[in-house]
Amino acid sequence: MIPGKYRSVSGRATNNVNCGLHLVIQTSSLPEKNKVEFRLNKETSSFPGRLLQHDLERNYSSRQGIVSDHINLVSSSMPSFPILHRSSEEKILYSDRLTLERQKLTVCPIIDGEEHLRLLNFQHNFITRIQNISNLQRLIFLDLYDNQIEEISGLSTLRSLRVLLLGKNRIKKISNLENLKNLDVLDLHGNQIAEIENVNHLCDLRVLNLARNLLSHVDNLNGLDSLTELNLRHNQITFVRDVDNLPCLQRLFLSFNNISNFESVCCLADSTSLSDITFDGNPIAQESWYKHTILQNMMQLRQLDMKRVTEEERRMASVVAKKEEEKKRESHKQSLLKEKKRLTINNVARKWDLQQHRITNIAINQDRKDSDSPSQDPCQIDGSTTSAFPEETGSLDSVLTNTLQDLSETDSYLVEVDGDTLSLYGSGALESLDRNWSVQTAGMVTTVSFTFIEFDEIVQVLPKLKMKFPNSLHLKFKETNLVMLQQFNALAQLRRIDQLTIDPQGNPVVNFTLWKYYVLFRLSHFSMQKINGTEVTQNDMIMAERLFGILAHIASSELPQYRMISILGDARKKQFRYLQETKGKKPGIVNEENNDSKRLVGENTNRAMLNYTTRDFYNEKLEEVKEKKKFCKMYIEDLVKEATEINMKNEALQKLWPQMFIELVRDAVIEIRNKNSYMKLCLQQITDQK
Repeated sequence: MIPGKYRSVSGRATNNVNCGLHLVIQTSSLPEKNKVEFRLNKETSSFPGRLLQHDLERNYSSRQGIVSDHINLVSSSMPSFPILHRSSEEKILYSDRLTLERQKLTVCPIIDGEEHLRLLNFQHNFITRIQNISNLQRLIFLDLYDNQIEEISGLSTLRSLRVLLLGKNRIKKISNLENLKNLDVLDLHGNQIAEIENVNHLCDLRVLNLARNLLSHVDNLNGLDSLTELNLRHNQITFVRDVDNLPCLQRLFLSFNNISNFESVCCLADSTSLSDITFDGNPIAQESWYKHTILQNMMQLRQLDMKRVTEEERRMASVVAKKEEEKKRESHKQSLLKEKKRLTINNVARKWDLQQHRITNIAINQDRKDSDSPSQDPCQIDGSTTSAFPEETGSLDSVLTNTLQDLSETDSYLVEVDGDTLSLYGSGALESLDRNWSVQTAGMVTTVSFTFIEFDEIVQVLPKLKMKFPNSLHLKFKETNLVMLQQFNALAQLRRIDQLTIDPQGNPVVNFTLWKYYVLFRLSHFSMQKINGTEVTQNDMIMAERLFGILAHIASSELPQYRMISILGDARKKQFRYLQETKGKKPGIVNEENNDSKRLVGENTNRAMLNYTTRDFYNEKLEEVKEKKKFCKMYIEDLVKEATEINMKNEALQKLWPQMFIELVRDAVIEIRNKNSYMKLCLQQITDQK
């Protein structure tokens, strides 16, 4: 039995090994005098204190060996494999171990008659392949550290092997370990391994060292039920899996990899046995939340990055973790709200597009009805060919209507207050102006944005906007169907506008060259500062007055006074009356200041004649006019009918009147012929009446 406890990570694999050797290499073709003799110097080596934690880079650094005896290596029938022989004295003294380190060996020699060996050391040689040891079936400890081995092979018969040290070689793949089911320690550090594989059958393996390889991920660890220590330092690992399936794992070393977030190693939180872990040298270790997150999710840890974890650190980690969790919940909530906002806006946009298509189809159908030729060829409208068959259009209308009904079942509008901006998406959002807004919120809003809303619908709520948000200075319009200059007249009823933004998308009016000058002229009383982000200059104001001043003058001078007063508001009516009253005064009576006031009032009044009536309002007025016309028509018809009847009665009376007059005179003469009787009758009637 080998002295020492190689099973323990901190124990030594071997005690002092007095294994002095005198090597003699002899070939059958050489005479005895040509024997080549090598004398091995005294040196020390030992198994490390902690096998994997120090990457086995100093294996056997303290093991002592005394070289004094002879080992003969004689060539076999194959000259490339020397044969090793030991004297009987050496076999008795060191019966279970053999050390051949630093012998500049390029191949494993044939070890003849040493089937009882339990420890074999080939450290620091130039061996490229494992061979010629298949007969050592009692071997427990095999050390091939620091050689040039490229493939794990030649071990299938070593079923008793417990420790296999292959660190600092050129191995690219873990393989050919199927029969080594009793392995306790496997060291493969310092190789070129890119993937963990073919180790699931090693159920007794306690220590696995894969430091300084080319691993990019950790997985495929199922079946390593006895593993207590796993060293993965100095790789390129970005994520870890399956570690939570290792029931006995206590120490995990992940220093100097590419782990950047806890989610990539979250399986570690499910490990109940892990007590010691390292992440130093990873990007994650540079994060401010690193230590608190690790300790919060891995409460069982006793050491982190080789430092003992204190109770105070655990408590602080718990506090910080709670704050982080609150931040995550808030962030998640904001993400959900953002996604809901995006989906709602997309839904509103789809509904808006469908409405525009439906309006276009209605206009097309109306044009067809007005056409003299119902079977006309397909016509070109806005660059697109439209079918002239009404049944096809009806089918499309039906599809659009059904789609609108489906969309109406989801969110069809959005109201959002972000800082000083109130954003309204969809016509349903206009109803929000009727809410009971807090004074603080309403006073904070300085920008109001309208999107996917008909401008005519916006005009109807402008008085509410002026009242609810008195500090609103900036209006934005996008996809609002601003199609003509007259629509800007409606904005004059607001209290104040400093900035106006008209997005070209969905607002064809911006294609007019002079639209900005018309806005400046019509809304000159606001003294606007910016239009579409561009500063308004004095030259712009002068140009606007030159272009449209005559238009306002004509609009006001051609209207009769009663009509002018009817379209002005109360404040404008007072100004207009003031203007009319000052016209009759002599020039000397009105001072210069009043002249300026009169001029300003006149300009504002002239502009006030430029009004805008929405389509809905116009339709309502049209219906009202139709009702009045209908009522008047019925009233006149009744008057005519009544007059006709009166006239007919009058004509009949004229025909009957001569005969009636004669009969009346006759009856009167007959009645008063007997004067006494007539007087009695009259007195009797008077008495009866009393």
